Amino acid sequence: MDFSKIQGFGKNISSSFTPFATRTQQFMREQLGQADEKTQLPPDYLELEKRVDALKGVHQKMLAVTAQYGNESYDYPPNLRESIVDLSRTTMEKVQLLGNANTAAEAQSILTKPGTKTAPKTFPHAIGRASLAAAHSLDPAEPLAAALEKYALASEQVGEARLQQDAQIVSRFNSAFTTTLNTNLMFATKARKNVENARLSLDAAKSRAKTDGVAEDEGLTEEQRVEVETAEDEFVGYTEEAVGVMKNVLDTPEPLRNLADLIQAQLEFHKKAYEIYSELAPLIESLQVEQEASYRKSREEGA
Repeated sequence: MDFSKIQGFGKNISSSFTPFATRTQQFMREQLGQADEKTQLPPDYLELEKRVDALKGVHQKMLAVTAQYGNESYDYPPNLRESIVDLSRTTMEKVQLLGNANTAAEAQSILTKPGTKTAPKTFPHAIGRASLAAAHSLDPAEPLAAALEKYALASEQVGEARLQQDAQIVSRFNSAFTTTLNTNLMFATKARKNVENARLSLDAAKSRAKTDGVAEDEGLTEEQRVEVETAEDEFVGYTEEAVGVMKNVLDTPEPLRNLADLIQAQLEFHKKAYEIYSELAPLIESLQVEQEASYRKSREEGA
């Protein structure tokens, strides 16, 4: 067995772990209050760190809420009990088929047989299903039956608009914010970690020089001077790099663009919902006026 190779391999492992071990020892001394000195980072750098941390918090807080847009049933009533039959067809499909039904048996069959598309589990869709079921539990000649069927169709349209909104938010806002968290902000975190490691290495080098017996008023040996200067150069280099990375993260207009996309998706949904209900309201009001007139007439005739 070639012991020289084993010894060489052991030295390579030792050298690769030495920087990590040195930084760890320095970190522990600082935590225990045993470090002689700690190189301070510039105030401007520390301010950049605070701003980056705040921006990271913004992304995390927003995504904690907007992630719900990826869950179809986020507004679905938790205590509502709908069967597979209830969800077997969309409201539009049921209304279209029921319009061709000639008997009550055919209508019942349409309401219970599965269709080509499962109905989404959203609050507007649930209202639509309830309204349609209610409408077909009444005599078709009753004004309320007609009104409920119209409301059912409108509710499903609103539900579809909500799903379109959700898809836009997931693809444009959530995806973009998640990408920023996993790229730009992660790069900033890595750059800051490099600075901290370089700072620990620098302070460890200074500490070793003192441990070797170099007094405050004595010069360092050439080896000590090279070690400290090399560590200082690395520290300065990593600090400058981190400043550039953090400024880039903070200056990019991407988060504002993402927020604009979120608001636009919400605006389009509410505008669509407004248009649907604006078209529905006069129809329901007309049915109401007709029924009230009929009701008053019947009361007058019966008087």
